[in-house]
Amino acid sequence: MAFALLCASASALRADVRVKDITDVEGVRENQLVGYGLVVGLNGTGDKLDNAVFTKESLVGMLERLGVNTRDQITKLETKNTAAVMVTGSLPAFARTGSRIDVSVAAIGDATNLSGGQLLVTPMLAADGEVYSVAQGAVQTGAIAARGAAASVTRNVPTSGKIANGAIVEREVNFALGAHEEVALSLRNPDFLTARRIEAVINRALGRDTARAADPRTVALNLRGRDVMDALTRIEELHVEPDAPAVVIIDETSGTIVMGANVRISTVAIAQGNLTIRVTEAPEVSQPGAFSNGQTKVVPRSKIEVDTQNDHKLGILNAAPTLRDLVASLNALGVGPRDLISILQAIKAAGALQADLEVR
Repeated sequence: MAFALLCASASALRADVRVKDITDVEGVRENQLVGYGLVVGLNGTGDKLDNAVFTKESLVGMLERLGVNTRDQITKLETKNTAAVMVTGSLPAFARTGSRIDVSVAAIGDATNLSGGQLLVTPMLAADGEVYSVAQGAVQTGAIAARGAAASVTRNVPTSGKIANGAIVEREVNFALGAHEEVALSLRNPDFLTARRIEAVINRALGRDTARAADPRTVALNLRGRDVMDALTRIEELHVEPDAPAVVIIDETSGTIVMGANVRISTVAIAQGNLTIRVTEAPEVSQPGAFSNGQTKVVPRSKIEVDTQNDHKLGILNAAPTLRDLVASLNALGVGPRDLISILQAIKAAGALQADLEVR
């Protein structure tokens, strides 16, 4: 089983990032589009019309709109080169009429392969029921499918594909960003401290009371007649250090463990099979030198001991009692992912894991 461990050290350098990488401007967003259409030109891998009634009715309706009457002969339609599909895409913010967007195509009938097919003109609607784009083009699946009398080979998924630049925008979403004197930034990962830090860095750059953290997700901006584009450009390039909660995420299916730098453990002793782990704390007082204007502080001193009861010990780790140190000790002993996951769950159950534990 694959085992991946991603963790960050608490003593790592400051992780300053740009404001644009952790926030979005409220109102500047994509809009999801969806449409129903037909893919033709398949090599006998389309829907079976006797099974997919919607494909048959769609094909007959399309031919009637083109002046071909097949309603009287509908029972004789046996083509296998047509497939009914759902077409999806996203209309970017500020997309203009005539610009192109990518779309995805997926079969909804019993078609077995869309490779080589051609999507016919398909109107794409938004949640308001209006048509915002029209899609058409050759479907690219990137899949390989071959079948013989006794065996078959399939790579990737041949019943779904994409059309690059396959839709033309026909309607724009009206949003005049430049007409707003008050805009707001939305944090992608809501956090009280991060919102306050963004507020502070913007006020230092653009002036006092320009930004105000309204809640953990929203930072309101009062631009006071400034050019909106210029102000947002300056704000996006500002750097801030985002804060993150202490979280440990465990995916039991793949044996993956992901943790943050703020994860800590309290004093705890663990025994599993012939493995014993002890974490102890012995804080010391740090006294500054004479006339140094320093302050007396209590400095944490912790040690982690791992004993396998066979005279093999991992050494004492003179560092803060972080989960990173504990996991490093267990990895050095070759503890498997299942055992490691159970140990972490036991530490949390004992109340010694100072972080949220999410098991997926």
